[in-house]
Amino acid sequence: MNRRELLRTTPILIASSLRSAWPLSAVPLQRRVESRLRTAICAYSFRTKLQSKTLSYADLIHMAVEQEIDGLDLTVYWFPGTGSEFLLPLKRLAYQMAVEIYSISIRTNLCQSTPDSRAKELSEIRKWVDVAQKLGAGHIRIFGGEVPEGTSEDQAVAWAVEVLGRAADIAGEKGVVLGLENHGGITTKSEQVIQILKRVDSPWVGISLDTGNFSRDPYAEIEACAPYAVNVQVKTRVLDNQGNLVPADWGRILRALSKAGYKGYLALEYEGEEDPETAVPPLTKRLRVLAKKYST
Repeated sequence: MNRRELLRTTPILIASSLRSAWPLSAVPLQRRVESRLRTAICAYSFRTKLQSKTLSYADLIHMAVEQEIDGLDLTVYWFPGTGSEFLLPLKRLAYQMAVEIYSISIRTNLCQSTPDSRAKELSEIRKWVDVAQKLGAGHIRIFGGEVPEGTSEDQAVAWAVEVLGRAADIAGEKGVVLGLENHGGITTKSEQVIQILKRVDSPWVGISLDTGNFSRDPYAEIEACAPYAVNVQVKTRVLDNQGNLVPADWGRILRALSKAGYKGYLALEYEGEEDPETAVPPLTKRLRVLAKKYST
């Protein structure tokens, strides 16, 4: 091939390479079979202490080091602020300690019935996208929300799809992935969560899979969502079909994730009655062992 032919064909080859590396849609995510599991702590595990300020977000970074945890999912409810004076020292400390702040978790309600309320919701999401970018977090956990009184579930889902689609564009501009959590309301059932993702059809949206929030057949629903997962919040209990909390089979959950080729974080979200500073360390130790076992 002469130089002129090379110059003519190179842009085509580059464009083809970019298309294969950058799918138009992440629904479902295109993965090799191998999984790559990393451990994390969800800040919500320490909600009482963070709220009372007996524990700080910086303390969680040191805790992750002590427990040999890879990352943190920072629930933002107790942030003292969203300015650089709080965020940048936290980011610096995480870097110095080799702990990744890979995610923040926020409250959202995508089922907004008026154009003004939908615009307000998007404005709030945009604020947190900027916070995530400043912290270096590549993921934000969001909620779908509840069906407003006097409206149908189909209408509520349509509003949520509209808001989530526009939010995906905002997040994508900053390189941030949105994870829709299965958290009751319009995301109670796995098929509804998956359907919302398919309707949004964006590479910047996936499922933030909460292993403790399905109640009909939790393991089957976890398995259904695993191919779409961009984050996983691991809980110690699941709901059985009678609505009772029973111990979770972590081995079964991680096998399903491994089979789906999940590559990402397993964030321990502890909701038990024991003091989390006592309960969390043995749980993270167990999670580390299982993550290594089921990373293939």
